[in-house]
Amino acid sequence: MNISGNTILVTGGTSGIGRALAEALHSKGNRVIIAGRRQALLDEVTGRNPGMVGIAVDLSDTVAIAKFAESVKRQFPELNVLVNNAGIAGLEDYTAESIDLTRAYSTIQTNITGVVQLSAALLPTLRAQPKSTLIVTTSGLAFVPFPPGPVYSATKAFMHNWLDAIRVQLKKTSVEVLELAPPYVQTELGGPQQASDPRAMPLEDYTSEVIQILESNDIEKGEILVQRVKPLRTAERDGKYQEFLDMFAGMHDE
Repeated sequence: MNISGNTILVTGGTSGIGRALAEALHSKGNRVIIAGRRQALLDEVTGRNPGMVGIAVDLSDTVAIAKFAESVKRQFPELNVLVNNAGIAGLEDYTAESIDLTRAYSTIQTNITGVVQLSAALLPTLRAQPKSTLIVTTSGLAFVPFPPGPVYSATKAFMHNWLDAIRVQLKKTSVEVLELAPPYVQTELGGPQQASDPRAMPLEDYTSEVIQILESNDIEKGEILVQRVKPLRTAERDGKYQEFLDMFAGMHDE
């Protein structure tokens, strides 16, 4: 992926990693479109970044996604980078007398169904470009799950597997398929307390390292991995899987 001169759509672009990446890529001379649910946040981000475009969409709504994709194709036929970053997280307690799966269902809809649907809708546009990139944000938890959030972890493992498969399918096209797998980062994905958790990687540091990786094209097997997430990526190979699993379970107990 070239670091500049692109037309880039970033979903989940109003907060956290999505916003940080959108602003960083905007500063590198790209035309950036951000998508999010709340118009007020879209207005705030685009107001701080002149030239950036914001479009409101609920990526848990399949009908809204279809309409959104058609609008993007009409307005930005030159789109050559899709960053499918939108996602939600939640906890489930399978020891409870009555297990509430409401959050689990919405997590699957947003993190899997929405990503697959939007990617499929916009891939013809990406393939029409001489050079294009599909990026999907997964997580270090794709490789070792967080026991209190089993569905979130599983959605990221699903996307890792899906990306490996479509990367093979798209090998002879113009579309580069990349997986962005963050470690635990200081965002509000898991709640407001996560943004200041000293155990989490500062968002600015994470964003800076990702941009450096993209600029240097130091990407192996289509995976954008900062140094801090690599131990999770290789945990099973290195015999550290159970150690990380126990550690994550202990983090929730604290």
